[in-house]
Amino acid sequence: MSSQTRISKAFAEDFSLPLFPASKYVLFSDCHRGVGNANDNFLKNEYLYLAALRYYYRKGFTYIELGDGDELWENRSIQKIKEAHIPSFALLAKFSSHQRFYGVYGNHDHIKKSDRFCEKHLRTYSCSQMCCTYPLFSGAAFHSGIILRDCRQKKDLYLTHCHQADFLNGPLWPLSRFLVRYLWKPLERLGIPDPTSAAKNNRKKKASEKRLLSWAKERQCFLISGHTHHPMMGSAASPYFNTGSCIHPAGITCIEISNRRLALIKWTLDSREDLSLCASREILGEPLCLDDES
Repeated sequence: MSSQTRISKAFAEDFSLPLFPASKYVLFSDCHRGVGNANDNFLKNEYLYLAALRYYYRKGFTYIELGDGDELWENRSIQKIKEAHIPSFALLAKFSSHQRFYGVYGNHDHIKKSDRFCEKHLRTYSCSQMCCTYPLFSGAAFHSGIILRDCRQKKDLYLTHCHQADFLNGPLWPLSRFLVRYLWKPLERLGIPDPTSAAKNNRKKKASEKRLLSWAKERQCFLISGHTHHPMMGSAASPYFNTGSCIHPAGITCIEISNRRLALIKWTLDSREDLSLCASREILGEPLCLDDES
């Protein structure tokens, strides 16, 4: 099966959400929430993530996670991940409780494809300090892809993780998981990057992005993905976008969809004139107005 066929297959479920002029969506991917140890790359940016989520919750955005939200290759237990990041899951639960949370599974959390896994492990989260259990993603399912249907029938937005464009992390994901869990996880502590990862191997990254751009052009749609950790703002001529990740040392990135405009956003740690620290939101590049595209 070719990469083009695998990407198309991600949307075979045909799960869609409406894209109206008043719609507000924020797209994150590749949080790689871990268990709070030295391998947990999300830990250093969690405060930025919390600040961003509070902002989007207050502004009325719907949160869509485009895969690899939880690091379930290096870690076997989702329970330990939830315990390590209670504030983050508490905020995600608030989105979910108002039907403002939707999820796509990636290669590192491919197990979320299973409704049985979601029912057993993602319905609730617990706070050990309060000895309480709270609803998390009650009734929520994780999809291979989500389509934002444009009410003005211009161009629909196709959302997926896009590991399907990478053979080693697509069809061979069980092998990749084995290598990450038992080989690259201990080597990462020594500063040795995983050469099989599209996020850490520029050659693989560019090859994946070329396939994804080709798929979007052929189908005349906008394709928004994660996986490569390379934030990218597309255009009508180049209709491929990437949300980036939440584990880069320089901050976290996401894509906002509001007032029929797409914007690539970077959240960083900044300081005010009184030297107090704050989370800073910055628009990267020029936003794309959907009404200007055909």
